[in-house]
Amino acid sequence: MDELDKAVGHAFGLEVDGVVIKQINEVSGLKMEQDVIELKQNTSDGKYVIKKLPGRPKAGEVTLTRGLTGDNSFEKWVQSAQFGKMADARKGGAIIVYDYEGTAIKRYKLTNAWPKSLEIGALKAGDTSVLTEKIVITYERMEVE
Repeated sequence: MDELDKAVGHAFGLEVDGVVIKQINEVSGLKMEQDVIELKQNTSDGKYVIKKLPGRPKAGEVTLTRGLTGDNSFEKWVQSAQFGKMADARKGGAIIVYDYEGTAIKRYKLTNAWPKSLEIGALKAGDTSVLTEKIVITYERMEVE
């Protein structure tokens, strides 16, 4: 089987402290980033050069969207952070990408993740779209496994 046959973007899940949170519709903003340090100097023959060096890793944010359900795990998690219970709010987790057969092919492990915000989709009279909730999770480090 071609490796690209497994790289589908529709099969994924969120795991937080060993618990899988189901029915996630979308994950966006998942990235690894670091600072760039510019070293400006003159060479021995007098030419001005700029050399770019790797700096410190940056913390990141990921946004998860799901249809609104009776599951209140997102709300409880946000409340822990809002009330300053950071020992409860900071969690380890992972975004897991699955192939067609349900086998995990990539894990994006998040360290010390906690919810920054929770947004409920627009309520519109007569609207027939699914109501969603969107949570923004900030994390200190991401590793690919």
